[in-house]
Amino acid sequence: MKNIIFIGICVVLLCSSAQAETLYVSDNIEITFRTGPGIDHKIIAMIKPGLELEVIQSENDWSQVRLLSGTEGWVLNRFITDIRPSRLDLNRLKKKHEELMAQSVSLFDENKTYKVKNKQLSSELLNSKKMLSNVSKSYETLKSESADFLKLQSTYNKTVSELAEQNKKVEKLEEELSKLLLQHNIKWFLSGSGVLLVGLLIGFSTKRQRRKSSLL
Repeated sequence: MKNIIFIGICVVLLCSSAQAETLYVSDNIEITFRTGPGIDHKIIAMIKPGLELEVIQSENDWSQVRLLSGTEGWVLNRFITDIRPSRLDLNRLKKKHEELMAQSVSLFDENKTYKVKNKQLSSELLNSKKMLSNVSKSYETLKSESADFLKLQSTYNKTVSELAEQNKKVEKLEEELSKLLLQHNIKWFLSGSGVLLVGLLIGFSTKRQRRKSSLL
């Protein structure tokens, strides 16, 4: 029995869902939202034009509807339509327009920011190019001066080497000259000694001859 009741409830709910459709309040008019299908029923609220309604059931000139808030009531059929009101499209377009305008303002601000950054980057790039040019010139100058320096260093090393060879030659010549001077002095010494010895011999011989002559 419980299963049959449950199935019946499900069928009723499905039928209700199948019957439900979305309608709209006609443009440019507010309509009464009542507790029942008739003008003798209490007015719950006044519904604004273009409001979306979910139709639960229809009865003669009246339809039971559900608002988006979930409140249920009755409205006259002649004041509702299945045509989507232009007001809703207009509001949607206005909202979309406002969103696009906000995005446009945001993009405009971003564009200004990017322009400022681009100007800064361009200035930095120009400075970097100048620095690169100066570095390149300095490098070329340094390379040229380095080549001259290496050339001078090679000449200096060669000169030092030649000077060392000359010093060796001078030392050798001085040594040979010293030997020659020593030999020359020895010869002069020997010559002087020989002359002195000859003089002594001559004097001694002369003295003996004089002595012999006096004895005669």
